[in-house]
Amino acid sequence: MPNQLQELASAGQSIWLDNIRRSMFASGELHKLIAGGLRGMTSNPTIFEHAIDTGSDYDDQLKSLIGKITDPQLLFEEFAIDDIQHALGEFRPLYDSTGGGDGFVSLEVSPLLARDTQGTIDAAKRLWKEVDRPNLMIKIPGTPEGGPAITASIEAGINVNVTLLFSLASYELAANAYIEGLERRAAAGNPIDRLASVASFFLSRIDTKVDKELDARISSGDKRLEALLGKAAIANAKLAYEKFQQIFDSPRFAKLKSKGAKVQRPLWASTSTKNPKYYDLMYVETLVGPHTVNTIPPQTLDALLDHGKVTPGTVTSDVAGAHKVFEDLSNAGISMAKITEQLTVEGVQQFADSFNKMLEAIGEKQKALAAALQTSARK
Repeated sequence: MPNQLQELASAGQSIWLDNIRRSMFASGELHKLIAGGLRGMTSNPTIFEHAIDTGSDYDDQLKSLIGKITDPQLLFEEFAIDDIQHALGEFRPLYDSTGGGDGFVSLEVSPLLARDTQGTIDAAKRLWKEVDRPNLMIKIPGTPEGGPAITASIEAGINVNVTLLFSLASYELAANAYIEGLERRAAAGNPIDRLASVASFFLSRIDTKVDKELDARISSGDKRLEALLGKAAIANAKLAYEKFQQIFDSPRFAKLKSKGAKVQRPLWASTSTKNPKYYDLMYVETLVGPHTVNTIPPQTLDALLDHGKVTPGTVTSDVAGAHKVFEDLSNAGISMAKITEQLTVEGVQQFADSFNKMLEAIGEKQKALAAALQTSARK
C-alpha cells in the first residue's frame, strides 16, 4: 500500500495535523501517526473549545484548579501548555533526527493581540519561556502590526508560524520580517542555524469569497466566468510559492544561508474543501513542492491516506496559468487585493471571536464542575 505521507516527504513537503486532543497521547494515536509519516502539528482555539465544551478530557484538570485559578485565559494556558508539551515530546525524536528541520508543534498568542505589536512580542516571549521546548512554534498573525513582532521574536530566538496570510503582499511582509529577524540576530553574534519559521497561507476561504463574486456575475449572464470557479486559491498559492523562490534565492538570503539559516517554508492552511462540489484533496495534490508544509484536519488526512495521489512539483506547474487566473479575475472586476484584505480583517475577527467563545466555554465548564462538587459534598 502507498504511504502518501512518506511520498510527500520525499517530494519535499511535510504534512502536519491541524488538530490536537489530549486523548491522542495516552491512546498512542499520535505516536502511530508520527511513525506513519506525520511531521508536525498545529492547534487553534476552535479545536480547544470543541474539546473542552463537548468532552471530558480537561475535567480533572479543571477540578484540580477550582479555587486556585478562575481566570479563563490562565486556565486555557494551563491546558494548552500541558498538551503542547506532550505533543512536542512525541515529535522531539523527529526534530532531533532532522536537525531541527521538522517535528514542530504550534501554539498561538492570544488572537486578541492581533493589532497589538508589543503585546504580541511580550506574549510570544512568555509562552516560549513557559513551554521551554526547542521544537515549539509560536503563531503570530501576519497583520501589519504582526510584522515587527515576527522580526522581534525571530531576533529573540523564537520559532514563528506566521498565520492568517491571504495576500501576496502580506506573504512578502512575513518573509521579509523573518529575514530581518535573522539579520539582526546574526549581527548580534547569535546563532541562526536552528531557527525555523513557516508562513501559513490560507486557501479555501479565498475560493469561498471569490466564488461568491463569480456566482453573482454568472447569474447575471456571464457564463464564461464559470471556468474561474474554484481556481483563485490555488493560483494565489502558486504565485506565493513563486515569490518564495525569488525571496529565498536572493543574494540577501544567501548571506544568511551561509551561516546555516533555513528558508521560511510556505505552509498551506485551511486546506479542507468547503464546497462539496469540489474534489476533497484539491488543496493538497495541487501544491506539492520542495520546502512546503500542508497542515490538514483529520478528515482531510483520512482522505489523503485513502485515495491521495502524490505528484512531485505540482506547486510549480502552470504558473503562467495562475497569473492568467488573476488577470481574468481582474478583467471580470474582481480585485484579489480587495478580497484578501477583507479576508484578513474577517480572519482576525473570527479568531478573536473563537478565542472568546473558548474562554466562555472554559469558565462555564469550571462553574458546572464546581457546582457538581458542592452538590456531591452536601450528600
